[in-house]
Amino acid sequence: MEKSFSDSYKAAGVDITAGYKAVELMKKHIARTTTSGAVSDIGGFGGLFAPDLSGMKNPVLVSGTDGVGTKLKIAFLTDKHDTVGIDCVAMCVNDVICCGAKPLFFLDYIAVGKNVPEKVAQIVKGVAEGCVQSGSALIGGETAEMPGFYPEDEYDLAGFSVGIVDRDRILDKSRIEEGDAVLALPSSGVHSNGFSLVRKVFDVEHADLKSPREELGGASLGETLLTPTKIYVKPMLKLFEEVNVKAVSHITGGGFYENIPRSLPEGFGAKIRKDDVRVLPIFKLIQKAGGISERDMFNTFNMGVGMIAVVAAKDAEKALGVLRAAGENAYKLGEIVKSGEGVILC
Repeated sequence: MEKSFSDSYKAAGVDITAGYKAVELMKKHIARTTTSGAVSDIGGFGGLFAPDLSGMKNPVLVSGTDGVGTKLKIAFLTDKHDTVGIDCVAMCVNDVICCGAKPLFFLDYIAVGKNVPEKVAQIVKGVAEGCVQSGSALIGGETAEMPGFYPEDEYDLAGFSVGIVDRDRILDKSRIEEGDAVLALPSSGVHSNGFSLVRKVFDVEHADLKSPREELGGASLGETLLTPTKIYVKPMLKLFEEVNVKAVSHITGGGFYENIPRSLPEGFGAKIRKDDVRVLPIFKLIQKAGGISERDMFNTFNMGVGMIAVVAAKDAEKALGVLRAAGENAYKLGEIVKSGEGVILC
């Protein structure tokens, strides 16, 4: 690799040696994610993983892929790049867990206008942290330098997660019944959805992102918006072990109205008391600053609920206890009803 250098390619805007340096800087972060199944080192043409199938009768692989979206614009404006990688992992593994699967490994894709090794390493630091939080091994990835396609100080970030679940433990929404309890797991903030609207509401390119704001508890707008997406993998896996969970929904883009119905069978709805939703201050600020209707807020943002789980009413208190013991301040959000479909906010 030391001999791999092209003056012509560098003149076109691609510095191969910067890529090598970025890999060296990120290795210490990647090492934190190593699990027993990780087989290969970073740098090969493919990431290898040997899953432990012991105790599984009929293992099924579950995959998820996503990116961070325009939340990255906040990272560019604040020049803070070590948390968006957590968002990237979270958006994938939180989807995988909705099937009842345990995430195994993760790969990332970073496309940059100019490869600044230190910045790329900070991005990967966040990805590695997300992998640690979800118990995933970071077994590979790609950094593509694309001058003329992205501005020099901007980048895009996406990822891919693979998990595993025994077929008879895949969550089956057909078992949902009227009266089942809907439980809420709080979000950490806006997570990684609705940022096109957020950016418009606050005119972030011209906004003060650094000064403390009283309505945000003394935090700045920038740090509040950059708060990484919460990863729910470990508490949910614990819940699966101890309680018969019927369905799980990751509250992403489309908010309550789009995501909750995805976890419900035809003919059933979720009745949710608006006053029981523990709305975070950032959402109240977004609604006020943008003059946004209540329905549009619940149809765009998570409103303080990052994930919901459906369990039998008799299992609700046990489930809440398990989640709270795992560090989640979970609470009862509503119940399943037979009449009507979708989400009923009352």
